[in-house]
Amino acid sequence: MNLFSLDTWIEIRHTLSRNKLRTVLTMFGVFWGLLMLMLLMGSSNGLRNGVMKDFSGDAFNSVYVWTQRTTMPYRGMVPNRWFRFTVSDMNALRAQIPEAAVVAEQNQLGGYRGGNNVMRGNKAGAFAVRGDIPDLRKIQNILIKEGRFVNEKDMKERRKVAVIGSRVRDLLFTKEENPIGDYIRINGVFFQVIGIRESTRQGDRALEETQTIHIPFATFQQVFNMGEFVGWFAFTPKKGFSASLVEGKIRKVLNERHLIHPEDKNAIGSWNSEKEFKRVTGMFDGIRVFNWLVGLGTLLAGLIGVSNILLISVRDRTREFGIRKSLGATPAHIIGMVVMESLIITIIAGYVGLFLGFSIMEGVSWLLAQGGQPPDMFDRPEIEMSAALQSFAVLVIGGVLAGIIPARMAASIQPIEALRDE
Repeated sequence: MNLFSLDTWIEIRHTLSRNKLRTVLTMFGVFWGLLMLMLLMGSSNGLRNGVMKDFSGDAFNSVYVWTQRTTMPYRGMVPNRWFRFTVSDMNALRAQIPEAAVVAEQNQLGGYRGGNNVMRGNKAGAFAVRGDIPDLRKIQNILIKEGRFVNEKDMKERRKVAVIGSRVRDLLFTKEENPIGDYIRINGVFFQVIGIRESTRQGDRALEETQTIHIPFATFQQVFNMGEFVGWFAFTPKKGFSASLVEGKIRKVLNERHLIHPEDKNAIGSWNSEKEFKRVTGMFDGIRVFNWLVGLGTLLAGLIGVSNILLISVRDRTREFGIRKSLGATPAHIIGMVVMESLIITIIAGYVGLFLGFSIMEGVSWLLAQGGQPPDMFDRPEIEMSAALQSFAVLVIGGVLAGIIPARMAASIQPIEALRDE
């Protein structure tokens, strides 16, 4: 069968257009299967992008640690006891845990999630005020829109400087005013603004970060009379070490320093982003497999429909195939013709499904972008080109396989059968 012959393509078009309704319904099954696969892929990628964007604010192997109540007696200490981390704890961790790349202590005025009255002129607002060290930027993705973050010189000289969130800037300054170099007042103490922070997250986490004010940790301890107290700290392991391994060693050191029972797992709270990241990526790997199974199952149903319709078509064309063979057509020629019909049906239907799937996902992405802030847990639904090409390749192979059985049936028709059919 000469695929480059115009007569061949005219013949195939004539065959497919002989029963237009049957051809369209057959193509719809394949179109719907590939469209569903594209929509499932795009939607799951949008969900993945939304979740991963929430991880983008921290290093993927960061761990946050804080104190809770003890639950077990130990060395004369009663259970249900409060204790506090100190600056000397942080220095001990840096000295005794060489596997830790960064240990960053943090404090917040009024405690975690505490709000404080911050003033600038006749404007005021309730914002979170934190004491941080410069190394925090090695753990958190702190996007400085203008100015700079706190540095070692700020710490050493205990400078009264502050990095404010973009929401703080919007509430305390007008659009025409430049906050850099100006002053804000926190609990009666003036701080000079040296930077403006924007958030890389979305939703509530983004709002929290843009309503936060960062000042040097050493300044925070002195100005607000915190002494040695540390509210919580974060760390990341060095390359080649897992966060869980370093967390275990840190817990051991802190347990010994604060007389906590080695088996008391509740005395020290933690959030391990490495564990969460692996759990989330594992979940999305499972979703990806599920999407392929569902999409390919739907696609398979469409291809079975193609094969069944071609079987019916072959039975209806018994006389035609018998005459072709009597005029010298070879089995290979007839098989090629039927397989080409199957392939054309699947390719055209698959292309339309692929195009529509891409268009819908692009449209949803555009609408989300027009809306400004995307919804929590969903961002940029997209279809990976490699996955789309793989799907189309599977479709082409399926189209060939779907046409083989009807083609072999057509090739086995003998000229005498054409007479009987007549």
